[in-house]
Amino acid sequence: MVRLDSIAGGYRRRVQFQQLQYFVAVAETRHFTRAAETVHVAQPSLSQQIRALERELGADLFLRARGNITLTDAGEALLPLARRILADADTARHEVQELVQLRSGRIRMGATPSLCTGLLPDVLRAFHDRYPGIRLMIEEGGSHDLVRLLARGALDLALVVLPLPTPSPALTTVELLREDLVVVSSPEGPAPGGPGRRTVRVADLESAPLVMFRHGYDLRELTVAACRAEGFEPDFAVEGGEMDAVLGFVRAGLGVAVVPRMVATRAGRGLRVTPLARPGLHRTIALAHRSDVAPPRAARELQRMLLER
Repeated sequence: MVRLDSIAGGYRRRVQFQQLQYFVAVAETRHFTRAAETVHVAQPSLSQQIRALERELGADLFLRARGNITLTDAGEALLPLARRILADADTARHEVQELVQLRSGRIRMGATPSLCTGLLPDVLRAFHDRYPGIRLMIEEGGSHDLVRLLARGALDLALVVLPLPTPSPALTTVELLREDLVVVSSPEGPAPGGPGRRTVRVADLESAPLVMFRHGYDLRELTVAACRAEGFEPDFAVEGGEMDAVLGFVRAGLGVAVVPRMVATRAGRGLRVTPLARPGLHRTIALAHRSDVAPPRAARELQRMLLER
């Protein structure tokens, strides 16, 4: 049902959407039988609905002479309004169908910088290839910032590192993967832990200057906590960078860094990658969204692809 201003009395009544379709068909064909064929309804039913519309509006819409159907002044006034309502409804229906069929829309995705470098590129490429009409809007930040943006409704989904800095029942998290951390260093510099070593212990980092991420970075907190658990404070050669900056400083020989295996693998040449000895260091990646609002259809499809990767 749609609301339409009455042509006759200036008051508002309820007018059926279908009645407007029938009215426009008669106005355009100037013939009740042909109009009925156009909208695929029996002619008596169409005539009945037109009469009901005229009663609702309190005005005749057609002058009915034998073999000659013309619009009254009220009909002439209603016709552009009815056409606009029908056109708007058709546009709305088309846009909803586009979204439902994932031909248009947007996803607001948050991820930590290391996940933007390591996990997301391949998944987003596969999603974009399948749904090229969906706009992908990526917000890069630490887990704490992403949780705040999710709670505020500024993101649909976020890839975060567990445990969350501020756990909230307002968020739903689903574990995605458990990722190993590795040590990266410059091939020209000394191997961490000594020459010929295939693995390096956390304790070996006491004698290695570290290239360290900025405060609030999940990897900084994890690395520092691991060093302290081994009884020493790490020595920072340089600190304060994001992922790309840290990798660049390591390539330049300023020190070593602890990074996710996926990032080290994707980083390519210019880095020596050494696994950590068992039990090693790991982090748990989760997909988070608000508990009280289901993600949009497109975001749910991206969520499915991430969970099935």
